[in-house]
Amino acid sequence: MTQRQDPIRVMVVDDHPMWRDAVARDLAESGFEVVATAGDGEQAVRRAKAAAPDVLVLDLNLPAKPGVQVCKELVAHNPALRVLVLSASGEHADVLEAVKSGATGYLLKSASTDELLDAVRRTAVGDAVFTPGLAGLVLGEYRRLAAEPAAAPDTDAPGAPRLTERETEVLRLVAKGLSYKQIAERLVISHRTVQNHVQNTLGKLQLHNRVELVRYAIERGLDEE
Repeated sequence: MTQRQDPIRVMVVDDHPMWRDAVARDLAESGFEVVATAGDGEQAVRRAKAAAPDVLVLDLNLPAKPGVQVCKELVAHNPALRVLVLSASGEHADVLEAVKSGATGYLLKSASTDELLDAVRRTAVGDAVFTPGLAGLVLGEYRRLAAEPAAAPDTDAPGAPRLTERETEVLRLVAKGLSYKQIAERLVISHRTVQNHVQNTLGKLQLHNRVELVRYAIERGLDEE
């Protein structure tokens, strides 16, 4: 399995200075490159655009601008950005709001340091990382969203993008809620190859993130085949 050589660039956003500093210190001591920190939503958007982190570790409860709005703006600005929400709230509404705004992971602040470090690593390579018990909730929300009408590309239309057999296979497993690591193991390919297939598929379908990709796949029944 191919591992990235460069340190993962991380930014930490939290309005509590002691918590923010502790998380940043733990990440830096574990080999991550902490490129910026911020204590409110406006500052977070401004600094993230300048610092270009790979992963944004984001609290939801922020002054000046709420975390979900920060997430939405920054993912729109840079679709390659991965957002890991680190929140004290395990409320389902907060989790679903974060996912809909573009977050790829959601971890409770009760998580251990090791769980946080692992979550940041996995988020950086494209895995959807959720505190145990929340993954099923999120997949259920994907299904609910898929039942609503949405303007998605029509792959049956003339001139529509055609996915390769392997891209369709990867898409089907993404829709079933498997992580990139699980998909790599099931298809006996590398983690990086899975990422490449997902990126190619996003490009072909003109989608922006994993949430839209899962919704697209479920709309077409790929999760049931």
